[in-house]
Amino acid sequence: MPLVVRGATIIDGTGADPFDGDVVVTANLITSAGGRASPGAEDSVVEADGLTVLPGLIDAHTHLGLVGFHGDPPPLALTAARIFRNCELAIDGGFTTVRDCGGVDGGLARAIELQAIEGPRLYPSGPILCQTGGHGDFTPPFSRHSHVDAAPGLVQPAMVCDGPEQVRVAARTAFRRGATQIKVCVSGGVVSLTDRLEDTQFTVDELKAAVEEADARETYVTAHAHNVRGIRNGLEAGVRCFEHGTFLDAETATAIAEAGARLVPTLAVTRVLTEEWEAWGLPPEVAARMEGIEEAMSGAVKLAYDAGVVMGSGSDLIGPDQRRRGLELVLKARIIGAMEAIVSATQTNARILGAEERLGTLEPGKLGDLIAVRGDPHADPGLFDDPDAVVLVVKAGEVLRDRR
Repeated sequence: MPLVVRGATIIDGTGADPFDGDVVVTANLITSAGGRASPGAEDSVVEADGLTVLPGLIDAHTHLGLVGFHGDPPPLALTAARIFRNCELAIDGGFTTVRDCGGVDGGLARAIELQAIEGPRLYPSGPILCQTGGHGDFTPPFSRHSHVDAAPGLVQPAMVCDGPEQVRVAARTAFRRGATQIKVCVSGGVVSLTDRLEDTQFTVDELKAAVEEADARETYVTAHAHNVRGIRNGLEAGVRCFEHGTFLDAETATAIAEAGARLVPTLAVTRVLTEEWEAWGLPPEVAARMEGIEEAMSGAVKLAYDAGVVMGSGSDLIGPDQRRRGLELVLKARIIGAMEAIVSATQTNARILGAEERLGTLEPGKLGDLIAVRGDPHADPGLFDDPDAVVLVVKAGEVLRDRR
């Protein structure tokens, strides 16, 4: 039956000013947004007076499956339980779609599609492709064997590969397991202790092998990239999206824009990791590597915005209790404004995922993904980090949360 969300203030995800009206979803598609609907006797009506309705939020950088890092691997059943809980928490926060940038594969996406578990629409990358000793290689420095367990059909954090042919095989393996895009590492990372953020990883030829495999599938490669040299190598190889961009400079921001590539900053993790590294089970050395990261990334967001880079939104949260996805919008709103932050997590993220014809805005013909927030997030974006603010979550016309 049609769903009518009536009497709300609407932020449609296009960047237009908020307006009042109703949203109607019929057979899982939006049929109208704005104006006043005339519900039929059998329509399901949701009264939304005093609420703000937005498109279902999209997180373009998640790690739903990275739920433990140090010590003995937990039982697979516990890993699965934690992953499923993270999926539920994403819905709680109003995120109806996510792109997983390393970890879970098509098995989890299928479980969600079949409604065996509750979770957001999932675009998985499968395992992060990384070089020996690079970010994503969790092998202890003096061990001959990696301690990272693979559980195809659920999660594998990373796949170590060296040389173009190994990269090619790894990409093909990720696609076989249901990846919708490939994730590579072109720089060192924060949550790794055998490299530096300044290090450049993978050669251009290795990156080209991943790009060729993605092109063959009519999709793309996104790259973990903190430094500009790694970004430049990625651009040369044809990488179409970059994550983090911490030490971006103006010249490289312009190069990204001119190449038509995209950037997904990840401000939330810089804040949460600084505050909760112990709860995440990370060693003190990781906390020390966070110094100055949030400030640098905030500057990178401003540079990218000024250069006209297509800039999405990603939280990069890890661990077994991923509750604060909305913090990303709060932090970004302080730099580029609330409406731009909202658009980055809706329309722009849909564009980055290649799903702009289906997702990201409240327009007729789009899937019926929407949320309702108590209050005005345009005036007070801090609501996105309030666990009680999101009171209604609808995914493809199905009401998953109603806390009005």
